[in-house]
Amino acid sequence: MKYSLQIKRLFAAFLSVLLLSATVGQAQAGMITNQQIVQQLDRQHAVALFDRADVQNQLSALGVDAELAKSRVAAMSDAEINQLNQHLADQPAGQDVLGLAFMVFVVLVITDMLGATDVFPFVKNINR
Repeated sequence: MKYSLQIKRLFAAFLSVLLLSATVGQAQAGMITNQQIVQQLDRQHAVALFDRADVQNQLSALGVDAELAKSRVAAMSDAEINQLNQHLADQPAGQDVLGLAFMVFVVLVITDMLGATDVFPFVKNINR
């Protein structure tokens, strides 16, 4: 019994030392700037563009491997990523919507004049 108690105490002391000496992963807290956050988001945005199906289809049509292009964008410097995102932001989105609407209007007027449609009451049929 006396040996059993000593073994238990020795085992408990061993476990205590083991638990106290075990290192838990250290966490370092640090401040990050807004610029670092913006750069990280810009990089994620640029890389995420290559996950879109329409971009991958366009790259395939041009003969470019989408994964290769994605890896090259991921390897770009922060200045290059910023320049790429600026170039994408400068691209006209929906610029030709007004032109498209005008073209549809002209086509409908012409088809009304020819008698194929009757969309606008102010257009006179030229075949009558």
